[in-house]
Amino acid sequence: MSVKSILSIGIVALSVVAFGGCANTIRGVGKDTANAVDATQSAGNNIGNAAAR
Repeated sequence: MSVKSILSIGIVALSVVAFGGCANTIRGVGKDTANAVDATQSAGNNIGNAAAR
């Protein structure tokens, strides 16, 4: 194998690892956003219930 092909394989391997980390981060942001929406809806329901009393 030439140095150029070894370098190309190394770059591809590093790219796969880097993009794998991004996928986990994006998934985490999605979960955080969903939790924030749920908390906001719950707070709105609590306020609505308190006002109805």
